[in-house]
Amino acid sequence: MTSSTSRAVLSLGRIYCDLVFRGLDSMPVLGRELFARDFAMTPGGGALITAAHLAALGRPSAVLARFGTDPLSAALSGELEDLGLDLRFLDRADAAGPQLTVVMVKDGDRAFLSRRAGHARPSSFETALAWPEAAHLHIAEYATLHEMTDAISAAKARGLSVSLDPSWDDELIGDPMFFERSTGADIFLPNLEEARALTGQDDPAAAIARLHRHFPIVALKSGEQGGLLAMDGEVISMPTPRVDVIDTTGAGDAFNAGFLHAWLDGADARACLAAAIAAGSRSVQAPGGTGSLRAIA
Repeated sequence: MTSSTSRAVLSLGRIYCDLVFRGLDSMPVLGRELFARDFAMTPGGGALITAAHLAALGRPSAVLARFGTDPLSAALSGELEDLGLDLRFLDRADAAGPQLTVVMVKDGDRAFLSRRAGHARPSSFETALAWPEAAHLHIAEYATLHEMTDAISAAKARGLSVSLDPSWDDELIGDPMFFERSTGADIFLPNLEEARALTGQDDPAAAIARLHRHFPIVALKSGEQGGLLAMDGEVISMPTPRVDVIDTTGAGDAFNAGFLHAWLDGADARACLAAAIAAGSRSVQAPGGTGSLRAIA
């Protein structure tokens, strides 16, 4: 693993409490009770998962988020500390969350049910941007940028590069201001479903070409089909290796971490995409967004 001590990543977004139900023979139906064979409660959310995978790769990464002082938050605190993250910018507020999500996993895919937990802006935002080690701001969900419309411009004013994962949101994926609010992001990290919704293009190549008009770099996640990358004047694709898929929760966030770690170290396009796919592939081989990191530890 490469250790990069002077180019830290700030990972901005909400912290979730993921209640992960696995071993389902079918998905829930109204009026019926369904039993899962496995269950785990883990900290989650794109900001946390991406930061955790970056830290596992040797990249200094700080979570920039609000986090509660309630019993549920207290129950997750130990796991957060075990992930090797820099928690100096964690904004501990009485009514901050975490945001609760039920994750239902069947045949390697998953469905989510969540409830928003307060506003996204941590009181430590400006202090974090002024951190001398910070080189990059990763915005883990468009919902956060939708609330914090100054996030990209504030980071750019401090000389930080910026990445954005839209993270599917039924209410916001069709926001007519999406591209205007995202202006200034250097790297865009959608999955194929998000790319299709944002561009109206069903073909992945057409979708990434349309997105590349708005963002200098677009890394598109296509699950078991691999990924596409528009960068340095070219569009390349790469397949995903065959692995035993346990749970795809957080795989896209791990992909983000692999890509950002390689890109911040100056890797070329092919190496960046390979690193992203490798990180995502490791993630799906364990339950939860950070389960594969316990195996590494």
